Amino acid sequence: MSDRYENPLCKRYASKEMQYIFSDNNKFSIWRKLWIALAESQRELGLDISEKQIEEMKEHVTDINYDVAAKFEADLRHDVMAHIQAYGVQCPSAKPIIHLGATSCYVGDNTDIILQRAALLHIKKLVVNVISKLYDFADSYKSLPCLAYTHFQSAQPTTVGKRATLWLQDLLFDLDHLEFTQNNLKLLGCKGTTGTGASFLSLFNGDHDKVVALEQKIAEKMGFNQVYSVSGQTYSRKIDYYTLSVLSGIAQSAYKFSNDIRLLSHLKEVDEPFETSQVGSSAMAYKRNPMRSERIASLSRYVIVDAFNPALTASAQWLERTLDDSANKRISIPEAFLAVDAILLLMFNVLSGITVYPKMIEKHLNEELPFMATESILMYCVKKGGDRQVLHEQIRRHSVEAAKKIKQYGGENDLIARIVSDEAFGITEAEMDELLRTEQFIGRAKEQTVEFLCKVKTVLENYQELLGMDVKITV
Repeated sequence: MSDRYENPLCKRYASKEMQYIFSDNNKFSIWRKLWIALAESQRELGLDISEKQIEEMKEHVTDINYDVAAKFEADLRHDVMAHIQAYGVQCPSAKPIIHLGATSCYVGDNTDIILQRAALLHIKKLVVNVISKLYDFADSYKSLPCLAYTHFQSAQPTTVGKRATLWLQDLLFDLDHLEFTQNNLKLLGCKGTTGTGASFLSLFNGDHDKVVALEQKIAEKMGFNQVYSVSGQTYSRKIDYYTLSVLSGIAQSAYKFSNDIRLLSHLKEVDEPFETSQVGSSAMAYKRNPMRSERIASLSRYVIVDAFNPALTASAQWLERTLDDSANKRISIPEAFLAVDAILLLMFNVLSGITVYPKMIEKHLNEELPFMATESILMYCVKKGGDRQVLHEQIRRHSVEAAKKIKQYGGENDLIARIVSDEAFGITEAEMDELLRTEQFIGRAKEQTVEFLCKVKTVLENYQELLGMDVKITV
């Protein structure tokens, strides 16, 4: 236990992998790698920087002297300057050339892009594995008829697998959006205080080609193909909005999935995993609350709202630079990634242990199928010689009485028995059983599922290297 506030996303929900991506150790070691990339590129382009200075910097990439940095920051009130000074303490010969010509955003903004790319790759792995789990679920239940719902009112039947394809399709949209955003991330580069590159042009005595080459060399050393062509002091904050829009989209898909699971859990058609000793309620010992799905909904709501942060930040940037983005970015971007990481872990966990109850599904379907079958019954009996108008009125009357028995007295649906016993229809029980076969009411649900899963399989084959993961949720 601690006497300080601890972020629940780290303490309870998010994976160690995602926590590491946004950790201080990772962040500040990337700052140092960027300073090394800058110095190496400047040396390669002719500046008076020695190999010894660079080697000295490389020796202290990961052993961040946080205590020294903290003392400098308490005095300087500037985190980048504090870390430059702290790095210089460890690298005395390199101290004069660390951060040469750069502004704070050289390390801050470039690191933010690098972290977002790494976090998106981790999220992509999770999304692909959740898609794989949903693929298996949809395939297993592609032929199991179930009652569909519109407005949460009984509607024409579908199959359990077909319903799962709706969840799958949303995640495929998200995967496409993620891929596009990840592939279009670029480094800020090294453009100086207002984005003009003036300080570097001065260092290279007015040689524009070397300034352009400097950015390209740094990008390549940091694993990027391109830098943004123009900027102020920072990269456009719309980039953060695009990234969090991806996360918001995933949260929206997860939220819909979790709500569906919660509704189906109420209907007793499915259950999310529930451990042997798990407690559903502190008061009602019998309860099996769908707490994982509820947590997905809760975290998803947070991410959807959090995506509003970079939208406001991007719209509020003044001219070439303002600092009202910094404090917000430090919180909103990492926490959105941590929350989506937790959401996808929960989805994977739910799908890994979900239980489907075919008998309960069949019960609900049979309760409503008689009403849905009335048009087929009417057409069949008319073909046998019945009077359409007379039979229509009889069906209306029997339907009203059957509904009354169900709603007012809690009785069973006896509409079919009423019709079979009505001589006006002239239909046998065997004929009625044939008309009530559920396969006749699910349209192309099974076929649509099979066809769609063929497309999903192709997607999964393209991401084969990301498949396979072991997920453990802590609470």
